[in-house]
Parts: sequence; structure tokens; C-alpha cells
Amino acid sequence: MSKTANRESRTPNPESRVSSPNSRIPNPNSQATSPKSRFERLVWIERMLLCLGAATAAWCAASWLEMQYTERLAVPSSLVARGLPGDAGAPSPRGTSGRMGIPAGTVVARLDAPAVKLSTAVLEGSDDSILNRGAGHIEDTALPGEPGNIGIAGHRDTIFRPVRRMRAGDELTLSTSDHIYRYRISKTLIVDPDDVYVLNPTRQPTLTLVTCYPFDFIGHAPKRFIVQARLVE
Repeated sequence: MSKTANRESRTPNPESRVSSPNSRIPNPNSQATSPKSRFERLVWIERMLLCLGAATAAWCAASWLEMQYTERLAVPSSLVARGLPGDAGAPSPRGTSGRMGIPAGTVVARLDAPAVKLSTAVLEGSDDSILNRGAGHIEDTALPGEPGNIGIAGHRDTIFRPVRRMRAGDELTLSTSDHIYRYRISKTLIVDPDDVYVLNPTRQPTLTLVTCYPFDFIGHAPKRFIVQARLVE
């Protein structure tokens, strides 16, 4: 009795060697889901890139329109302070000049360089919010019509792009509401950002233009390109 039971236990069961037919048939749903999900992800990425491109194009168009508008601004007939300075910590009506009380962003002059076809309004101030719109009068330098050294800054890839073509002997004009000042470029030079001596007061009326250099550098340019001109009339 025990020997018969042992023989039966040792005899392999043929059904145990045959796997279920369903286990060998691939699941059509599992194969179809993967390509579909990849396609959906690609569509989502494509839409996100299109939205990003549209937003970038809109921003560029808005910046260009604002720059074109600023270039055509007229010089006001007078530059009057909006009020006296207040207590410490109170908003100052002096803007960025700190001397005449000219509010930041006010048009103080118009700069023209016929040789390189540059024509732009000059706004009071030289921070990014100003230079993204146009050329900016550098704080604490002389104002148009004052003796000394007038400093004007601009971005190398927008308003001041033509500056790279300026040469000694070229004529510059700085126009206010009541006078046109004519300058002639005396020299151009390349300096470090810390070389602020180029903005020092001068005995002879001087116009100094400042922009970043190299002109085609990607990122924050390590140098500054300087144009200095002397008043001729």
C-alpha cells in the first residue's frame, strides 16, 4: 500500500507541466497603453513649448514697442522737482539724480549720432528699468547744459547697438528743450567696470557714453566700452 502511494507521488502530473494558454497571450491593453501615454506626454510637452514661445515673443514685442516709444519721446520744456525731500525712509521726489529732484524716467535730453544712425531719448537714471526702455543719464554726473562731464549709459544689444561703430571725429548732438549741444568724439577706450574715473568731473564740457563690452559677449560682459566727446558749440 505504501509502495503504491510512493509510485503515484513520484509520477509527474502532466497538467502541472502545461501552462495556462491565457498566460502566453499578451494583454492587448498593456501594449496599447504605453505608446498612447507617450504620445499624450509629447503632445503636452509640445503645447507647453508653444505657450512658452508665444509668451517669449509677446515679451520681446512689448519690449521693442516700449523702446520705440521711448526713442520718440520729446524733451519736456522744463525739469521741475515734484517736492522737497521728506524724512528718512520716506519716498524721495528727487528720483535718481539726488540733486535737482528730477524723477526717474523723465526725459532730460535727446541724443543723436548721425554717422551711425543713432537717435534716442535720454531718461533720468541708469538702472535696468530705465536702460530696458532707452538710454539713461548716469546719476551724479552733469546734466545737459551744465558744465562738467555728462554720463549716458545704454545696453549694447538694444539702444546702444550702433555705438560699436562710433569713431573719433564723429559728431554727437545732445538736444534739450531750449538748446542743441554739439560734440565731437575725441576718443574711445575699453575699461573695467570699476574704472569710474571716466565719469569724473571735467573742466571742459564732456559727453561720456558707456556700454558693455565685448559687444557680442553672451552673459554679463566683463568690460565697458567708453566714448568721450568734447563740446564744440
